[in-house]
Amino acid sequence: MRTPWVTREQSPAPAQAPAEVPDGPPAGFDEMYRGRRIQGEPVAVREGRTPESWRITVDGRPLGLMRRADGSFLSMVDHYQSYDTPLAAARGAVDEIGPLQTLSGRHH
Repeated sequence: MRTPWVTREQSPAPAQAPAEVPDGPPAGFDEMYRGRRIQGEPVAVREGRTPESWRITVDGRPLGLMRRADGSFLSMVDHYQSYDTPLAAARGAVDEIGPLQTLSGRHH
């Protein structure tokens, strides 16, 4: 049995560029998603830091949103699913409540 020879030198994989860091606090959003208007804005932003909380509404009704210790978000509609961003959590809430239900506007 012959041992295969390496005929060319393998170069190391190119270094990946570092992820871009936004210049300031995250921007709010206002979009239509599955026929629902989702709006969100950061609240209590300290200079150079991420927002402590977000004010989110779906069709003008408040959606309770909570930041977890790992930095992800969960909504009061679905306590078991974590999302990377407030917008993703709001979209998940819209998916969960469906086209016919509305948010009650109450938190527990």
